[in-house]
Amino acid sequence: MRSTVLALGLSVLAVLAPIGAGAAEPAEDRSAIITAIDQAARPNAFDVTFTLRGDSRASVLRLRNPDRVAIDFPSALPAAALSAISANPLVSEVRHGLVAADRYRFIFKLAKPADAALTRDTVEGGEKITLAFTPAARPTGGVSAAAAPRETMVPTSAPAPREPKGRAVVVIDPGHGGIDNGAVSKSGTQEKAINLAFSRELAAALEKTGTVEVVLTRRDDTFIPLDERSQIGRRRKADLFVSIHADSIRHGDLRGATVYTLSDRASDDLASQIADSENAADRFAGPEGMEEKPEVFDILVDLTRRETVSFSEHFATSLVEGFGAHDVRLIKNPKRSAGFKVLRAPDMPSVLVELGYLSNPDDEKLLTDPVWRKRTAEAIAQATTQFLARHQKTVAETGR
Repeated sequence: MRSTVLALGLSVLAVLAPIGAGAAEPAEDRSAIITAIDQAARPNAFDVTFTLRGDSRASVLRLRNPDRVAIDFPSALPAAALSAISANPLVSEVRHGLVAADRYRFIFKLAKPADAALTRDTVEGGEKITLAFTPAARPTGGVSAAAAPRETMVPTSAPAPREPKGRAVVVIDPGHGGIDNGAVSKSGTQEKAINLAFSRELAAALEKTGTVEVVLTRRDDTFIPLDERSQIGRRRKADLFVSIHADSIRHGDLRGATVYTLSDRASDDLASQIADSENAADRFAGPEGMEEKPEVFDILVDLTRRETVSFSEHFATSLVEGFGAHDVRLIKNPKRSAGFKVLRAPDMPSVLVELGYLSNPDDEKLLTDPVWRKRTAEAIAQATTQFLARHQKTVAETGR
C-alpha cells in the first residue's frame, strides 16, 4: 500500500494553492468515480474519506472569509451521497457540486481555525483519499519542504500572518515602473513617476488616520509583473488593493478620473482599451512572469469571487462618491469594469484608479501639481477609511 501525506497549515496560508499534486500525470484519460464517502469524528479531530474507482488528481484549496477548506476532484464524479456533517468541533457544514465541466468540489466550512492533511492510499481498482482536520497548530510560516513535493505549486514566500492590531490592511499599487514607463505625454511626463508620487501621497494620507496599515507594491522605480503585484497584496491579507494609474488615450479631449473593477467582459470600449493598455505591462516580464495560473481562474467561479467582486463594487461606488464630494473631476460614467490582470486575485477586493489622462494637457497639469495630488489623495483616503469603518461595523452587527 502506498501512502502520501500532504499538510496544509490553514491558519497560515491565505493563498489558493493546490497542495495535492503528485508525480506528472500521463496523458491518457484519468476519469474516476467517488464510490463512498465516510466520516469519522475523533476527539478533537475530524476525518472525511473518499473511496474512488480509478485514479484521482485531487487537490486541496484554502478559501477565506469565511474560513473554508475545499477539495477538488478533476475528471471525477460522485456516485455516493454525503450526509450532513457529523457532530465535531472543527467542521460545521459542507457544500459540493460541479465548479467546471470536469471538476467536482467539496467545500468544508470551518467552525474554528484548523489544519488539514490529505492522505492517499492505493487500494484495488483505485484509491482512498482522507482529509483529516486537526486544531490549528502554532503558525510556522508556511508549508514545510517535506510536506510539499516539487510538483506542488506553493507560494515563493509564506504570507505574513497579520498582527492583531485591529487595523485594516490597504495595499497601494503604483502602476508600471522600471523598464515600463507606462503612458508618456507629449511633453515627456512619464506615467510611472506620476503613479509613484501619488501613491506615496496616498500612503501618507492613509497612515495619518491611524486606522490603516499601508503597504506599497513598489517604493522606487522598479518593474514588478502584474501577478506579483496582486500576490503582494494576498501575502499581506489585504482588505483592499488599490492600483494607481494615469493612462493615455487617443481621444485628447477625454479627461477626469475613473474607477475600475474586474469583470469578464468590459463595460464599454473605453474600459476595454484601458484594460488592454494596462495588461500589456507584462510584455516586459520574463516567461516566468507571464505564466498563467489556471488554479486561480478556476476559483473565480466559486462564491469567493462573488463576495470579493461585490465588495469591490461597493468600494468603487464609495470612491466615486468621495471624488464627487471633493470636487475631483470625473469622466462621464466614472465607475467602469474590464478584465484587468492586476485585479484578478479572487480573495482580495481590488480596484484600479485612473487619476486622469496624460493625453490631455489639462489633466497633465493637475497630475503634476502637488496641491491637486495632496487634495485628491486625501479624498481617496477619506473614502477608503469611511468605507472600511462601515464594513467593519456591518460585520460586527451581522457576523458577515
